[in-house]
Amino acid sequence: MSRSIFIIVIFFSLFFAACKKTDSSALEPVSDYFPLTVGKYITYDVDSTVPIYQTTALILDSFHYQIQYTIDGTLYDNLNRLGYHIVCNFRPDSTYPWIPYHTALAVNTGSTIEFSQDNQKYIKLVEPIQQAYSWNGNAYLYTDNTDSFQYLQNWNYTYDSLNFPITLNNLLIDSTIKVAETNQQVGVQDHTDFIDGYDTLYSTNTYSTEKYAKGIGLVYRNFSYNIYQPANRSQPFDAFGYTGYGLTLKMIGHN
Repeated sequence: MSRSIFIIVIFFSLFFAACKKTDSSALEPVSDYFPLTVGKYITYDVDSTVPIYQTTALILDSFHYQIQYTIDGTLYDNLNRLGYHIVCNFRPDSTYPWIPYHTALAVNTGSTIEFSQDNQKYIKLVEPIQQAYSWNGNAYLYTDNTDSFQYLQNWNYTYDSLNFPITLNNLLIDSTIKVAETNQQVGVQDHTDFIDGYDTLYSTNTYSTEKYAKGIGLVYRNFSYNIYQPANRSQPFDAFGYTGYGLTLKMIGHN
């Protein structure tokens, strides 16, 4: 075999090997990690926190409850696309009956999963499902400088830790993908600069990540949003300047 032919053979061998690898990682559809079937449900333990000030210390007051997302039917959205209607049920714990408290809509567009709740639409998953692939998951949200949802701007969703096993509440889940949605900080976070008894530094901290299990759907979410507004400003925050909330969802059951 001549040198030129040998080089050509090696080139095409590497080319097709690369194509095969790329195509293989792109073959997983978003429906694998967000299955939509009428009757499907997922139940979660939820721990929610809010910052409060007691005596001389800032603490996070916590609340525990359970929620369950159940797909109870189908309908067509305003773009005439097939959607799946989801009822979210709430209860303090397993000794109480479920109480419906809001609804959602999920649409598989063929290459993305759109999830709408409380009149806000998010692009939860996109194809290809590949490490470090990113997209604007909040692109459909309208916010401006006076909107209470302003903190949702410019979230760069990114795939991370693909096909990882995790354990949640003693449940072993074979394969999950992590979506790192945002991790943004503005200002100094420790608030130790006091002038005349007031900390004069404004800050925010926004963090959100989700994990989806193959064949199940969303199994984990960790979200927090906190603002420190200096107490000497006339803003609708508490006297000590802190507001915000956080929550952690962990799947405890599904069908």
